[in-house]
Amino acid sequence: MFVPCDRGGGSAAPDFKGFTLLMPAVSVGNVGQLAIDLVISTLDMTKVGYFYTDCLVPMVGNNPYATAEENSTELSINAEVYSLPSKKLVVLQIRSPFIKHKYRPFCETLLSWVKSSKCARVVLLSSSHAYQRDDEQLLGTPLRYLLTPDLEKAVGGHMKELNWKEMEKVAAYPGINDTDKVLHIPGGGITKLLFTESCSEGIQMAVLLKFCSEGDNIPDAFVLVNYLNEWLQLIKSEVSNPSSQWKIPSSWRLLFGNGLPPALF
Repeated sequence: MFVPCDRGGGSAAPDFKGFTLLMPAVSVGNVGQLAIDLVISTLDMTKVGYFYTDCLVPMVGNNPYATAEENSTELSINAEVYSLPSKKLVVLQIRSPFIKHKYRPFCETLLSWVKSSKCARVVLLSSSHAYQRDDEQLLGTPLRYLLTPDLEKAVGGHMKELNWKEMEKVAAYPGINDTDKVLHIPGGGITKLLFTESCSEGIQMAVLLKFCSEGDNIPDAFVLVNYLNEWLQLIKSEVSNPSSQWKIPSSWRLLFGNGLPPALF
């Protein structure tokens, strides 16, 4: 459940009515989480609380978005919530893996919060194993999207204008029966479960994902966040080099060391 930060002023819990909830799936390459880092850092979002759950591995660390020595010692935990009211955007960042058999309880709790907070829609950033694509998925862009029926009515036309490619369904029994098709997102973590539950409960959800492999997934994160920005227009992007507009969080220097080109800092 969501627990607001205690700012010492006795202020009421933040109001997320009509907001877009942006969050990652803990999926292959941690691409969604890296993309969320770029959003929080670039938009200088304010931490407004955390998501209390026993479904994630416990962890604690320093402020991943520290900008000065004064705020570098602030603590962060496994699931925190950030907000930017001017854009009606709330972000849930997840920083640790799920505990075995805890996917479903987490999804139930999350969707219950989405309903109670009256968020307008949920956007899930995810990824899937590139090596498990079928022949059709090998063609063209490595980016895909999914929309629940309720969100399809609202933005489906816009997605077609963007010339985006919807995630294909694959044969349930390849080589035996190629007629029956199912949604298959290998390496996607909670993606499929959260999406199908949102479909059942009438929640407006979009899944944006990239096919990738484990390794240095920083480039994948930039591709995914630029994909998101095509739709939501979170920042004004430069056509020549849209990735240069995103602010690299300070924690990436410690996490990836020299893996990032100096020009990114």
